[in-house]
Amino acid sequence: MNKIKTAILVTGTPGVGKTTVANKLASRLDAACICITEMVKNEKLITATDEQRQTLVADTKKLTKRVQDMLMELEGNIILEGHYVVDVVPKEHVNTVVVLRRDPHELKEVLEKRGYSEKKVWENIAAEVLDVCLWDAISTCGVENVCEIDVSNKTVETVIEEIVLVLERKQECTSGTIDWLGKLEITGELDEFLKKIG
Repeated sequence: MNKIKTAILVTGTPGVGKTTVANKLASRLDAACICITEMVKNEKLITATDEQRQTLVADTKKLTKRVQDMLMELEGNIILEGHYVVDVVPKEHVNTVVVLRRDPHELKEVLEKRGYSEKKVWENIAAEVLDVCLWDAISTCGVENVCEIDVSNKTVETVIEEIVLVLERKQECTSGTIDWLGKLEITGELDEFLKKIG
């Protein structure tokens, strides 16, 4: 009987550096790297276009089937990245989920540099501050498989080192430790952020 192929998932709010981190981690681990967003675009695995958000709506059923096929076809280590990757990789195929987190101030700068509209910037900041990707990962894949990494003010190389230590079990895999709401409250910025998010 074939052993179930498992993958490392890299997720997080848009702007946290998923693609860069996943590609560099893949090089380090000699792994295949699959960008879910690119796959959706290139293979037209979409059901609609959300004009208001200026995004494609993925056909998760077709995408899940495609991901399962790829997991069976590919040899060696596999890394999949995308902000909804946990929704399309069955739990039995998940080795570790790495949730990248970024300080809301830094995230705002990154998204503005990308040319996101103000509405889209604050929508993504809200998702980051409210731990949306983290809780999606935990509820789908189980807390024991989810590792939260703060990328704020860190080089990609430093982030990769942290992830590798976690994967090698030399550093504890923890989640639920990053508290942007608490940090904003301490700095007296919480009300201002909540107004913008609302």
